[in-house]
Amino acid sequence: MSSKYDARAEVVRSLVCVGLDTDIHALPEAYQKEAMPQFAFNRWIIEQTHEYVAAYKLNTAFYEMCGEQGLRELKLTTDHLRSEHPDIFTICDAKRGDIGSTNDAYARAIFDGWGFDAVTLHPYVGREALEPFLARKDRVSIILCRTSNPGAGELQDLTVDKKPLWQVIAERVSQEWNANGNCMLVVGATYPEELRRVREIAGDMTLLVPGIGAQGGDAKATVTAALNRVGRGMIINSSRGIIFSESPREVARTLRDTINAYRQNLFFT
Repeated sequence: MSSKYDARAEVVRSLVCVGLDTDIHALPEAYQKEAMPQFAFNRWIIEQTHEYVAAYKLNTAFYEMCGEQGLRELKLTTDHLRSEHPDIFTICDAKRGDIGSTNDAYARAIFDGWGFDAVTLHPYVGREALEPFLARKDRVSIILCRTSNPGAGELQDLTVDKKPLWQVIAERVSQEWNANGNCMLVVGATYPEELRRVREIAGDMTLLVPGIGAQGGDAKATVTAALNRVGRGMIINSSRGIIFSESPREVARTLRDTINAYRQNLFFT
C-alpha cells in the first residue's frame, strides 16, 4: 500500500500531506452554521488543496470530541476522499496500540470501516500485539519513532544497549517488523539530526514527518536530512499552518514548491 503514496507523490510531484485537524472551535463562523460543519470545512480544504498534495491525515481526536456527529463527519470526509480523490493516500492519526482482539477491532474499524490507507501506532506494546495491523498487507502501519513535541525525549531518549530508544525502534521496525513492506515511521521535523539518523537506519522506508509550519520545523533541514535514494521517502505534514491560513491553496502550493526546490538541488541536479 506504500506504492499508492509513491504513485500519487510522483504524479503530482509533491510530498505534502495536509492534516485535517478540524477543531470545531476554530472553524470560521460561516461553517459553524452548517449542519455538518467539520465535513463542510474539510470538503472546502480538499477542494482548495488536492492538486498540490499526496496525502491527507485526519487526527481522530478532533472528531471524537464532537461525539457521534464528529465520527459521522469523519466518515463523510473519508467517503468523499475515496469517491472524489481515490488516488490520494489517507492516514488515520489515531496512535493506536493495545493488545489482542482489541487491536483486531481497531484495525477493522480504521481500515475497513473508515477506509483509511494507513494508521499511526504506538510501538510500546510490541510487534506481537500490533500484528493485526502489520498483517494487513493492503494497508500501512506508521509507527511512532521520534515525535515532534518538545518533551519527546523524556522517554524516547532513554538508553537501551547504549542507544536511544527511538533508534532501537527505528531498527526494529525497519529490520524486523516490516516483513510485508507495509511499515513507515513517524519522525518529527523538529529533530533534523535524529531524522537524518533514522534515514540512515531505515533505508528507503517512507517517513511521516510532522512539525512543519505551526510547530516550527524547517523545510530545508527536513528535506536535506530525510530524502531517500529516489528523491521521495517522506510524507511532510502541515495541519494548522495550512487549513487555518488565509489561503490554504496558496500555502499548500508554496510548501510543495519549496520542498521541490530543495529536492531539485539535492537529488535532481
